[in-house]
Amino acid sequence: MDAPLEDEASGGAFFFDVERERDTGMAQVFPPAANSIARMSLLGAVAGAAVLAGLLWAYPRSSFNTEVNVPRVQPVPFSHKHHVGDDGIDCRYCHTSVEVSPFAGLPPTQTCMNCHSVLFADSPTLEPVRESFRSGKSLEWTRVYNLPGFVYFDHSIHVDKGVGCSTCHGRVDEMPLTWRANTLLMSWCLECHRAPERYVRPRQDVFRMDYSPPADQEALGRKLVKEYRIQSTRVLTSCSTCHR
Repeated sequence: MDAPLEDEASGGAFFFDVERERDTGMAQVFPPAANSIARMSLLGAVAGAAVLAGLLWAYPRSSFNTEVNVPRVQPVPFSHKHHVGDDGIDCRYCHTSVEVSPFAGLPPTQTCMNCHSVLFADSPTLEPVRESFRSGKSLEWTRVYNLPGFVYFDHSIHVDKGVGCSTCHGRVDEMPLTWRANTLLMSWCLECHRAPERYVRPRQDVFRMDYSPPADQEALGRKLVKEYRIQSTRVLTSCSTCHR
């Protein structure tokens, strides 16, 4: 319908066709599906961010990064299962400094030749050992555990406080080749530092590979924590304890 409007400039009146103006109005800028597309885009962005966050959380803990359960290639296929599990050789026979030094130490070739100058003396597999002994050049073993330079770790203090070899290194007496049994991530270390009573054992059992915690482990652990004068959780979880 036509509606009369006053023309303020001329004082007259003119007619405005409302229906016709509606028909000739501007077209929509966005199509009807734009709202659905926007919603799907937002949902896709949120899902993508969640997947990315999950990958960033999972990758550092995956075996691709930590190399847990991945056997390390060595110049000689040394078997802890044979030497420790079958022959019963004590950890300290090869790792001589583990009780007195931050480092467990690797045996010199002479230690290997104490046995292998007689046992399997002609084995082709042991030729790198014999060559090392003849030349005086050390074998270049591949490290299984290698903490970053900004982390301080002392084997001797852990041994003295009743932390068993298998707690960190796993059942090496069952490893035909050696691999990492644990991640060595800070969160893994803090599990023990927050509650050492769950992990410590009597000192005489530190080097026992087949040690199993007793049913009253926490009661025993609290006793050993006090007896071995293990520091408080506040000290054990302080940044400066491991980062010096």
